Amino acid sequence: MVGKEELLAKAEDVADQILRRSKHILPHIARLCLISTFLEDGIRMYMQWGEQRDYMDASWGCGYFLATCFVFINLFGQLGGCVMVLWRFKVDIACAILFIIVVLQTLAYSILWDMQFLLRNLALIGALLLVLAESRVEAKSLLAGVPSLGDNKQKTYLQLTGRVLLVFMFVTLLRLEISFMQVNNLVRHQKVV
Repeated sequence: MVGKEELLAKAEDVADQILRRSKHILPHIARLCLISTFLEDGIRMYMQWGEQRDYMDASWGCGYFLATCFVFINLFGQLGGCVMVLWRFKVDIACAILFIIVVLQTLAYSILWDMQFLLRNLALIGALLLVLAESRVEAKSLLAGVPSLGDNKQKTYLQLTGRVLLVFMFVTLLRLEISFMQVNNLVRHQKVV
């Protein structure tokens, strides 16, 4: 019994040391994880510039110039927003830019009615809300050391909404292909039982 307690105490000490050393790095890693989709998409947009432009021109028939403008706005909006978030430079503006990019892509790629992509985009908006909430400064208490109630409601609501929307990313991993006939058979089977 003493061996377990000593082992647990040693493990707690090691975990505490790791947390103390990494607490300055963890917020940067968290931000990087939350915006990684935008970063990856921006890099892919750069690497596949011609293909992206040709796809927009072919699918929308908007011409070479407008397709190039779309890819340019998409590329620099995503990479610029990511850099601003990572450097903590005007994070609210960076999140607004990335939000506009999500809406722009949803409309441009006609994925508004594709449930999987819609849920993915809602999850991206949730990640942006979490980044925005993280950037908000905690309200100062009037009395030193005494927490104040209700001063951070906006941050709390941003975190709640962001976390709920982020769950949609995991919902997209599920294959929910239920037709009307399957539901009808399920209901009929339940009546029999």
